[in-house]
Amino acid sequence: MTMPCLLSLLLATCGADVATTTVVSELRHLRSGPVREWSEFPEATQETRLEVTFTAKSNASEWALFLRQQDVKQIWQVQLNGQKLGELTRDENDMLVGFPVPTELLRDGDNHLQIAARSSDAALSDDIRVGSIRLEQRPLREALTEAVLDIDVRDVATQQGLPCRITVLNADGALPMLGTPSSEQIATRPGLAYLADGRGRLQLPAGRYTVYAGRGFEYSLARQEIAVAAGETAQVALTLQREVSTEGYVACDTHVHTLTHSGHGDATIEERMLTIAGEGIELPIATDHNLHIDYEALAQKLHVRQYFTPVTGNEVTTGRGHFNVFPVQAGATPPNHRLGTWPELFEEIVRRTDPAVIVLNHAQDLHSGIRPFGPKLFNAAVAEHQEAWPERLNAMEVVNSGATQTDPLQLFHNWMALLNRGRTVTPIGSSDSHDVGRHFVGQARTYVRCDDRDPGRIPVAEAIDSLRHGRVLVSYGLLTELVVNDRFRSGDLAPMRDQPCRTTIRVLGPHWVQARQLLLYANGQMIREVAIPPDSRTDSSTGVLWSEEWELPQFAHDVHLVAIAVGPGLEQPYWRTAKPYQPVSLDGSTHVIGCSGAVWLDVDGDGRPTSARDYAERIFADATGDVTKQLAALSRYDAAVAAHVAHLQDRAGLSPVSEEMQRAWRTASPAARTGFQNYVAAWRECELARRSSTGENQKAP
Repeated sequence: MTMPCLLSLLLATCGADVATTTVVSELRHLRSGPVREWSEFPEATQETRLEVTFTAKSNASEWALFLRQQDVKQIWQVQLNGQKLGELTRDENDMLVGFPVPTELLRDGDNHLQIAARSSDAALSDDIRVGSIRLEQRPLREALTEAVLDIDVRDVATQQGLPCRITVLNADGALPMLGTPSSEQIATRPGLAYLADGRGRLQLPAGRYTVYAGRGFEYSLARQEIAVAAGETAQVALTLQREVSTEGYVACDTHVHTLTHSGHGDATIEERMLTIAGEGIELPIATDHNLHIDYEALAQKLHVRQYFTPVTGNEVTTGRGHFNVFPVQAGATPPNHRLGTWPELFEEIVRRTDPAVIVLNHAQDLHSGIRPFGPKLFNAAVAEHQEAWPERLNAMEVVNSGATQTDPLQLFHNWMALLNRGRTVTPIGSSDSHDVGRHFVGQARTYVRCDDRDPGRIPVAEAIDSLRHGRVLVSYGLLTELVVNDRFRSGDLAPMRDQPCRTTIRVLGPHWVQARQLLLYANGQMIREVAIPPDSRTDSSTGVLWSEEWELPQFAHDVHLVAIAVGPGLEQPYWRTAKPYQPVSLDGSTHVIGCSGAVWLDVDGDGRPTSARDYAERIFADATGDVTKQLAALSRYDAAVAAHVAHLQDRAGLSPVSEEMQRAWRTASPAARTGFQNYVAAWRECELARRSSTGENQKAP
């Protein structure tokens, strides 16, 4: 018998003796909320809920109801004959889910099925597809344990078992519900399993599947197609190899939660240990809300401690923003998170925990009515914040894979504006993961420069010191390295007085991601943009997707250089990039990003990084209030310095929108005019936001 014929026979026998009733054959589009969520959905829809009446007979024992769902973000409830069966899984992936139908819930004749958004969520925009609904006359557990996949994933180099993530897709490309529950060695969700040592047995319905194995950003992706009949066990043997060289850096996720301690999401603390190991995170920071949690003992118990070095931290979750603090000493009292101002909060944080690192989390997200870097509080041109900026606030998230932005570069621009302000702030990539599979741990991460030879013995003090000083690379599917004059990297100060500035830039990634664009910034102003062609991969052994060397023109004053690579996001369930968390448009497109961190150029030769704000204050003071002199002095400086001069003028009572100042700035150099225009645009945005919040609806002048 030929292989295709054998495969057809196997699949034809799967569940052949199970009586099945089709309730809904097609996928239906449902919408909660008054407007569509994404442009990919029709502008109008007739259905806000699914209501269907079907004929069946009474069930004398438990039966199973299966359905297919796509793009589910809010809570949708499933009811049968007025009784709640459960909820759709909150996950944007395409998946099959099942519900047990209790004995005698079905009745002879007509039965009624309803799927609707929870009443408290009905006003929230959520476009979903749901359908392919069927009843099977057997218990759910029986349906999910028809067949077995015996999985063995090994490292190519060592041939040893490797912690990993397994993704299973059925013949329609959906994630099937699995019959294997989570345990001490495996964490499971629909179509997903994390294996502590690369070995595991997955129970699932009989069928044809594609199985993927991966281990986060640094590794290859292995794939095997397989068919398994009812009552049979199929062998899945896959190998993984390191594809991205990160020698000298440790993979750190500074923002990690558990359901056990944070109270939301779905990852228990036991499952979290397996997901950390399976995604290759070597330095995880435990940051449950307002608690200090130590992973050490549990990681030892589950035999995954050799794969990572845990650090105790805390997400201090307040009404004025969320702040990750670490490391925290054992026995330290969690800070009082109910204090009302940043000075009070930071005094409390330092008094209670004295952390080396304090990270401002997801600064463009709205929580408790506060958006820390929204225009009501933050002038984005000059990083002027309405709260007194605490000296100890020394890091900020520039990408959070659990809370992505419509504009993927917005937080990067905010961070570079802080550097221009003279703030010493490290860029952070993190996952903010509360889940096993939906927004998974380590998708965005921070690579910290330090000894990485043994992931189970990371020198924590060295890593924390390196992070504090900006010796990092931020990764969300890409890695971007910037080296100046063959020596100076992120966090370094490069002497540039009378020296050429030769930059070497490399973009790295595994074979399953792409880079499309490289952006180079000086003091937050883009100075070079390059398209990266799809066939640009230069070194498969180290994961180099693109590299180039440039000699930059001589700078007139100190600047910081930052290189950012951007590529298209991934739709595949094995590493899906999330749509914007709090979108400001209907555009649901996603991206991968890699950021180099900042390399400072010491052009003036004083041995320290001089910020745009420092230069602006000198210009402003030297001119002793003479605007003409200030603008003449700006001819040697860039737009960032000019924006800060405009801000200092504003603080001195010279309104940037007055006719006098508008006229004066027209005589300035092109770069200075750009900086002034940037400041005016940000000033107007702030004025409008503040007036709107107080009920004033007039436009800012």
